[in-house]
Amino acid sequence: MSVTGRGAPAQSAAADREIVISRVIDAPRELVFEAFTAVRHLSRWWGPEGFTTTTRAFEFRVGGEWEFVMHGPDGTDYQEWISWTEIAPPERIALLHGERRGDPNAFESVLTFEPAGVATRIEMRTLFPTKELRDEAVEKYHAIEGGQQTLGNLAAYVTEIVRKGARR
Repeated sequence: MSVTGRGAPAQSAAADREIVISRVIDAPRELVFEAFTAVRHLSRWWGPEGFTTTTRAFEFRVGGEWEFVMHGPDGTDYQEWISWTEIAPPERIALLHGERRGDPNAFESVLTFEPAGVATRIEMRTLFPTKELRDEAVEKYHAIEGGQQTLGNLAAYVTEIVRKGARR
């Protein structure tokens, strides 16, 4: 797993607003991608350690939305909203993520799924509207650790599916 909290200025003019997390998952790319496409999958792994997710609405298509509540281990509920802005199976998903539709602090994420032999390298590149919002996400909400844990939960989920030999 690799994490880039800040990139070199030569890499991107937006490096101070970006978080990049990646992980190699021991499962085929199509299955890792599929884990993002159906709520039956997402509800099994989405979120950091100790969190659970309750979906209110889900439509996986460009322009579709996922409205959900993440329940923290301390009992705090976090209202969440995602709108899918690009879907290119099984290579790429782009989305806008905030607390609600129209959230001025919503951030953009692009997930790429690359074959790595029989495994998949997933990269989650998140761009915040401002450096301050990025820093707040890192410091107050532990976004880097949470992202790593979320990809870890995804890895555990899909590798268990592979182990059981049941793809759907």
